[in-house]
Amino acid sequence: MKYLQKITFAITAITALSSQVKAQDHRFDPPWNTPPESKVQFTVPGVDNVPDLFGDINDPQLVVFFAGNQFMCIDDLLAAFKKQYPQYQRVFAETLPPGILAKQIIGGSIVIGNMRITLKPDVYTAGKSRIDQMPEYFSKTAPYAYNRLAIMVQKGNPKKVKGLKDLGRNDVRVSMPNPEWEGIGKRIEEAYVKVGGETLKNTIMDTKVKNGKTFLTQIHHRQTPMRIMYQQSDAAPVWYTEAYYQKMIGYPADMVEIPEKDNISATYVAGQLKAAPHAQAAQDFMDFLVSPVAKSIYRKYGFITK
Repeated sequence: MKYLQKITFAITAITALSSQVKAQDHRFDPPWNTPPESKVQFTVPGVDNVPDLFGDINDPQLVVFFAGNQFMCIDDLLAAFKKQYPQYQRVFAETLPPGILAKQIIGGSIVIGNMRITLKPDVYTAGKSRIDQMPEYFSKTAPYAYNRLAIMVQKGNPKKVKGLKDLGRNDVRVSMPNPEWEGIGKRIEEAYVKVGGETLKNTIMDTKVKNGKTFLTQIHHRQTPMRIMYQQSDAAPVWYTEAYYQKMIGYPADMVEIPEKDNISATYVAGQLKAAPHAQAAQDFMDFLVSPVAKSIYRKYGFITK
């Protein structure tokens, strides 16, 4: 009997320890948005968690592909759109890197885990340069919001990062979006050259990548804040709104602002697809994105509107 009690105690202790480790490992994991209502909620941090797919994937009345760094706006945007256009209640949205979304548009599908998605978008939003590369896909385009760079750092900024030049220091571990598919990556490289010439860019993007001090992300707007908050990286150039949002929700990240003379701006453009499956819904959403209601939502999360 005592032997069984010891085994039971040991199992209980291991289970408790495991749950504590899990809580520690995943305490800042997404989804950071509010999930939709359902009879069954089965989100398992680190295992079954798809934070960049939103809404109704079955028979949607509108499909929108958003540049990933706008994920924080989605809850408010879609709620306001449905209120203003009550005829559209089944909306599906993706907030993946714009380069990945572009490949999905061109290739016709995407696979995430074991799931294959073949939905065609009605509206695609991205940085202006990305939209300009795909003019043959759009019947209409319109700018709707603007952004600028900042540096996300650990709470309290223990490495005393003051600006982009400090990201070249050997003691500063950098989380950097991969320019291959993240539009922001190339813009950040422009900023490196602006403040420190090709030397700074090469130090961060070549030397420090090779020695492991710069980590290139696969999905910047998710990985970067998690790497900062889990203390895997010390500093990360991000769009201002991403650092602003993590502070807004009370997570342990701080922001170092970049002076205007050293900064890079972004213009977000929405494109209505020529092949939009839901043409009227696409037109209505395009009109909504440039409306005062949508602009107020973007400003709430730190974006600039005109």
